[in-house]
Amino acid sequence: MNQPESSVRHDSAPTVGRKKVVTFPPGDPEDPRNWSERRKWSIVIAITIIDLTVSWGASGYSPAQTKFTKDFHVSSEVGVLGLSLYVLGLAFGPMTLAPLSEYYGRTMLYLVPYGIYLLFLLGTALVHNLGGFLVLRILSGYCSSVTVANFGGTIADLWPRNQIGPAMSVFLWAAVCGSPSGYFLMSFVAQNRGWRDVFWALLGISGGIWLMLAFVLIAFNNETRHPVLLRKRANRLKKQRNTSDITVPEEMQRKTLGQLFRVTLSRPFRFLATEAIIMFAALYNGYLYGLSFLFNDAFNLVFGMKGYGFDTIGLGLSFLGLVVGITLGPIINIWQERYYQKAIRSGSPEALEEEEEARENAETAVNKNSQRDHYRNIPEARIQTGKLAAILFPISLFWFGWTSPPQYHIHWIVPILATVMFGYSFYTLILMTYLYVEDSYMVFSASALAGVGLVRNLAGAGFPLFGTQLFSNEGYNWAGTILGCLALLLVPIPFILERYEVKLRAKSPYARQHMDETDDDGEEED
Repeated sequence: MNQPESSVRHDSAPTVGRKKVVTFPPGDPEDPRNWSERRKWSIVIAITIIDLTVSWGASGYSPAQTKFTKDFHVSSEVGVLGLSLYVLGLAFGPMTLAPLSEYYGRTMLYLVPYGIYLLFLLGTALVHNLGGFLVLRILSGYCSSVTVANFGGTIADLWPRNQIGPAMSVFLWAAVCGSPSGYFLMSFVAQNRGWRDVFWALLGISGGIWLMLAFVLIAFNNETRHPVLLRKRANRLKKQRNTSDITVPEEMQRKTLGQLFRVTLSRPFRFLATEAIIMFAALYNGYLYGLSFLFNDAFNLVFGMKGYGFDTIGLGLSFLGLVVGITLGPIINIWQERYYQKAIRSGSPEALEEEEEARENAETAVNKNSQRDHYRNIPEARIQTGKLAAILFPISLFWFGWTSPPQYHIHWIVPILATVMFGYSFYTLILMTYLYVEDSYMVFSASALAGVGLVRNLAGAGFPLFGTQLFSNEGYNWAGTILGCLALLLVPIPFILERYEVKLRAKSPYARQHMDETDDDGEEED
């Protein structure tokens, strides 16, 4: 008798009516949370790399935008639609794709839509009319959004909530760093080759990484979605025992598509309209992502032929300031994670000893599971570095705006250093809001983050449409001042979340259900 089956054969197994309920007992090797750290991190790294290519599909087009507009004889305002429509697809994809993991699991949801995205990339490289190109761009963004739709759930499948920080830190590095790094990489293609070659390059890179992800997920049977795994186990046991008296927990039973879409298409908007925490998170995410794509055009003005005179590759290199700043984020976040772990721990010597024993004994998850009683749910412990980043964020915009005008004859490294500060603030504030929302809403976090993600990508699609006009009409210094003043309005958010966090959660019908809870493995409720 193997261990998973014993969970339903034993007399003490949970029951619903006369039916035995299939669950993951402590130490169950089929429970993704009990897999080895090497196996878990192989999944996270593979998904992180594929997520980089999603952002490359957006900003990788920008270095070739001028050649595209000349080829199709359209204005720069039309040319920027190639970026904006892709990001618009990213906005709406997660809300309709994410529920499908309830039926097909996360493996198929990663591989199939992304595989379709590769076909759309192929079509984009071959298309010869403007309308077809624009349609392919929005469809490309829609299908490539599977990482946005799935990453939070995958990490929650693999670790309890008090341990998701490191994995989320790595994944969000890719989500934030993808835009500037994509411009940097594709500038080497766009320098001497046409815009079609950029899409051929994206197809080759993305296709190779997709094959790597398929190998990691399929070859090692790395499906992580708990309800899907338990339903497969229940069906297998029903056949083996020739009985129908076996089921899964009620919250993991398969729902109809109508039930799933009713939640995924309505609740995010409800959260955006009624939840103060979600409003704050959406404001920061929208503004930060909007600026990150607005910079694609702003950098072209500041560092291109009208500014410092850089060629296409030089423009790409100017984005490395953002990459450096973003990469500093996960490094500094090591201190933030330690602060968080110390804050949520009960503080008793016994808890500390048990934690050390659990780390040394990686062969069993029993000790790890027993630690949960020693942890409290304290979302405000996530925002210490976020407070610093909130202050540095507007400073970086003022710095960039007032040192970038060519008539000031300031060395180009000075505005680049401002982008390093912006990159660090960008990453840190995004990580803070995601983890804060996860901790506050727990089983409702998928809907909460869907609302945040919708605003984030709508802003990412909209901001590039006026970036060139803003910097051209207002001047680089006053454009930076306008953006910096808007950022100043957001500075109080982390301080408000820390000071009034308990009151904000207590007023929420969703967040107050999880106040001072250690973890919640349940599926999102209707």
